[in-house]
Amino acid sequence: MGNIIELSEEDKRLLQLNILELIVEVDRICKKNNIQYSLDGGTLLGAIRHKGFVPWDDDGDVIFTRAEYEKFYEACKKDLDKEHFFLQDYRTDEGYRWGYAKMRLLGTDVVRRGHEKLNFKSGVCIDVFVNDNVPDNKFLRWLYYWNNVVQRKILYSEMGRTNADSAFLRGWYSLLYRLFPKSVPFAVRNYWASKCNNKKTELVSHLLFPYPKKTCKYGMPSECFESFIDVEFEGMTFKGFEKYDKYLSLLYGDYMQLPPVEKRKGQLNPVVFDIQKISLEEIQERYRKNNEHA
Repeated sequence: MGNIIELSEEDKRLLQLNILELIVEVDRICKKNNIQYSLDGGTLLGAIRHKGFVPWDDDGDVIFTRAEYEKFYEACKKDLDKEHFFLQDYRTDEGYRWGYAKMRLLGTDVVRRGHEKLNFKSGVCIDVFVNDNVPDNKFLRWLYYWNNVVQRKILYSEMGRTNADSAFLRGWYSLLYRLFPKSVPFAVRNYWASKCNNKKTELVSHLLFPYPKKTCKYGMPSECFESFIDVEFEGMTFKGFEKYDKYLSLLYGDYMQLPPVEKRKGQLNPVVFDIQKISLEEIQERYRKNNEHA
């Protein structure tokens, strides 16, 4: 593995601005095509608690329901600024094996430690999560959850066959990688999603990527995805859940309380770091022009 590049405070802020460019582009496409989305995870937390990025955050997150994401996917075919951005999912990048999509900023190159040998487009990105309905029946919900654990392991096998901690696990992931092409977990995910999305359910979840807390192990309340409000973020306005308090409380607990100082750090750990120079004022100007024509 390559050596981790230590980022200066200037580097970290510039990375946030590169990420902000991606959020502005997602917002532009969604407004143009009347698509519902929300800031998600630490980005939504930053909007509510800081009116911008959590100071030490080094990624960005947006989220859609399946129906809205498919609208977004189609809209990107005609409306995405393809000179500067790339919507990356298993259908647009042959080597991509993550269970959620990403929006990439072209002209940049950022590679996390452990990802050096993975064969897909790199660069500054935001995570684009998609939620599907979860069965209300408790047994089916449990089965649904563990099925997705298995499918995630298959997708991770390309990375696990070289990065897992033990020889046994590396061998196990190598076997999974040889036996199951990436099409299998996505086909299984799509099958379950099609069965569950035809009626409203109590919970929704991104199937091939788990929510991290026990409080939302099986998913988030579907009611959180029913209404949206404008939230301030870095001097601009994006969309967030109207019921953000319920959502963030399940995700983080007492989310308005700052974590201990020793936990205020990002997760990127890059071994390649080549990003664009841009100012907040330039991004805000592009946002303003986008909204003049919205």
